[in-house]
Formats: sequence, C-alpha cells, structure tokens
Amino acid sequence: MKRIKQFSQILLALFFLTSCRTSIDNKNPIKNPEESINENNNSAKERMEIKFSCGEDGISKYLDDGWIILKEEAQEKICTWKAVPATKDCDMEKDKGCRITKPDKIGKEKIYLLEKQP
Repeated sequence: MKRIKQFSQILLALFFLTSCRTSIDNKNPIKNPEESINENNNSAKERMEIKFSCGEDGISKYLDDGWIILKEEAQEKICTWKAVPATKDCDMEKDKGCRITKPDKIGKEKIYLLEKQP
C-alpha cells in the first residue's frame, strides 16, 4: 500500500514538473517594442473603401483631400422598389398577401478603394 501511495505521489510530482515549463528559446525577442511600432506607423498607408449609389457622387471631396483611387468598380443596384397588385382584382389595402414588390429604378453603385499616405 505504501508503494502505491509513493508511486502515485511521484507521478503527480512529475506531472507538475513537466507541465510547468517556461519557454527558454526566444527566437524572435523584441528588443525595443516602441521603436518598431513607430517605424510601422510611419510607413503605413491609410486605406478606405467607399460606396456611392444611385447617382450620388462625392468622390471629388476625397480626391481634394489627397486620396488616390486604387481601384474602382461599378455594379447594378436597385435604387427604389414599388408595390403592385398580384392580380387584377387584388385590393392591396385590404389584402396585404396579394402585394408584390418589384424593382422600380435600377442604378449603379460605384465602389472606390482609396489610399492616402501620411
């Protein structure tokens, strides 16, 4: 009985010793973290994505502020919807189930990827 008790204590001690190791090998130590943060901020460029839909256009405001267009995309987008009756004898005021929503006006959505250097 004593041997089993001693053996279990040894196993428990070994378990704790092997599971609580500290990392000795630091392959990439950070010597001066403040300097590396400042270097990254100086070389970093600001990027922004903006969207204008259905005839809106405010890109000139950004271009005047010094932003440069990196990428421009255009997609079709539904600007407004309208409700129409599903059948001729449908009363949309009384029966909401016979209402169909259809696209009314279709326009373009422009997506710009902008970049600005500090």
